[in-house]
Order: sequence, then C-alpha cells, then structure tokens
Amino acid sequence: MKQKELICIGCPMGCALVVEWDGKQVVSVTGNTCPRGDVYARKEVTNPTRIVTSSVCVDGGELKMVSVKTNEDIPKDKIFEIMNEIRKTTVKAPIQIGDVILSNVAGTGVDVVATKHVASI
Repeated sequence: MKQKELICIGCPMGCALVVEWDGKQVVSVTGNTCPRGDVYARKEVTNPTRIVTSSVCVDGGELKMVSVKTNEDIPKDKIFEIMNEIRKTTVKAPIQIGDVILSNVAGTGVDVVATKHVASI
C-alpha cells in the first residue's frame, strides 16, 4: 500500500490530506473537511491536471504582452510542452478577452485563450 501526503487546494481550508492507494486505485483519503478534498486527492494521485497561465508577446499592441490561460485543465505532464508552444507564440493586436491564441495546444484538445484586452496602436 502506497501513501502520499497532500495539501488540498479544493477550497480555502488547505486541509492536510493522506491518500492511500494500491498503485492502481485510491483506497482511502483522510484529513479532508469537505467533499472537495476527497475529489482533489483522488484526481491528484491518479490523473493530476492543471490550468496553465502565462503571457504571450503582442505585435502592434498598446501592451507588449497579453495574459493567457488554458481554457480547461491539462495533464500535468504536458505543462512543459505547452509552455514551449506558448513561449514561441506572438499574436497581432487587437486582442479580445477569450480570443483563442493556440488551438488544441500540445494535442490536448484544450485551447489557450487571452485573459485581457489589448488594443492596437
């Protein structure tokens, strides 16, 4: 039986969780004070995901960078691949909040979208 200690990020409580699993499935989660802790712990051990936030260079805009994020969770092991794609990207102004900056980033089926408006100069 394997054991892992986590700090829950499912709510502001930040509970200290202990997850026991047999290598294939979670057997128990303890330490959570709300149901979100159980869900977070099971997912974190079996299939960890993250939202990636970053910024992309802007050409011809009132700002030189625009903030971006993935519009859904992505597999944690894809973070560096996604960041490499983001790092290589430059977009032309104007940019609206929600504009798709990268579609199907790193083959995940997830888009990287703008989180800020940038007007043209």
